Amino acid sequence: MGIYTVTGLNNYIKNVLTSEKALQQIWVEGEISNLTKHRSGHYYFSIKDESSQVSCVSFRSTNRKLKFEPEKDMKVLVFGSVNVYTVRGQYQLQVRDIRPDGVGELYKAFEQLKKRLEEEGLFAPEHKRLLPRYPRKIGVATSATGAAIHDILHVLQRRYPVDILLCPTTVQGEASADSIIRSLELLNRTDADLIIAGRGGGSLEDLWPFNEEKVARAIYNSRLPVIAAIGHETDFTISDFAADVRAPTPSAAAEIAVPDRTEMVRHIDALRQRMESALKNRILNQKKHLEYLSGRISPDRYRELLNQRTQHLDEVTYRLTSRTEYIMQTKVAELGALAGRLNAVSPLNTLDRGYCVAQSDEGGTITGVIDIEKGQSLQLKFRDGCCRVEHKENLDEGC
Repeated sequence: MGIYTVTGLNNYIKNVLTSEKALQQIWVEGEISNLTKHRSGHYYFSIKDESSQVSCVSFRSTNRKLKFEPEKDMKVLVFGSVNVYTVRGQYQLQVRDIRPDGVGELYKAFEQLKKRLEEEGLFAPEHKRLLPRYPRKIGVATSATGAAIHDILHVLQRRYPVDILLCPTTVQGEASADSIIRSLELLNRTDADLIIAGRGGGSLEDLWPFNEEKVARAIYNSRLPVIAAIGHETDFTISDFAADVRAPTPSAAAEIAVPDRTEMVRHIDALRQRMESALKNRILNQKKHLEYLSGRISPDRYRELLNQRTQHLDEVTYRLTSRTEYIMQTKVAELGALAGRLNAVSPLNTLDRGYCVAQSDEGGTITGVIDIEKGQSLQLKFRDGCCRVEHKENLDEGC
């Protein structure tokens, strides 16, 4: 019996446990506790029951394959192998797979993703786009050989024939999610008016590509409105919530996408009848109105009214002319009176009576002898002209 170091003992125990085949592929049922999600992508947690617990480690390579997010207190089935973490001398379960216990794995993943995307706003009504009322071209992303495309073509041919742009799509299997996304991208580059994306019925596993987050985001980011037509009426996928319109079946999607040709013809006939009826009523009303006017204004009555208006116009013209002449005469008389009054005070009349006006050479008017210097030259302005004189002397005031 030898003496072991701690490391040696732990390694020995590890070899014993890992060599036991029954412990290398084992399912353990329990409840998650002490869950730590490391930034490296690894999960560290314990699973427990009423009286015991065991440590677990789930590495990033395993976690990336999970279709749901482990949560604290979740009941799970853990598949893995028993191992020893020799640094601590702690045995643990190295996880290879985790499945919810009591609830289907895919259904649990569906509920978690639906809740997260809904909180993010991908399903908000304000982001839903209206479908064009009269589309000219419809893009379809589905299998070229499945029943869905045949149902869509049959309904469109019956209701409202339009151009169909089919983008063959893989709708089942591991590569189907990427194929769906690629088809949506290609159709968004075309001149289609809307897109129908979907497939016929199947199990939850068959429909799962339409529950992938990346498919839901591709539908949400589509430039064109998208109708999701996946499975049967009772089937719901994440893509149904992300799409602008959810159709219960591919046939229903075709009915939603286009109007009914029969209904359109019936509606047009109804509009035509309403237009004809309205036009007939308008013509009849106008005819009655013309008859009414004709009864009130006969040709003789019209001529009489015209003569009266002509006579009245002549009278107004005569009165206007007479009034204008009277005003002109009055204004001429007023102008003559003002001219007479102005002429009475005119200095020219004073000159006509033998007076004159004395001015200096500078042009100023001389009003008294006090303003004249001896020998100053003056200009005398008479009625018929002017002359220059020279002042010699002042005479007495009574000269």
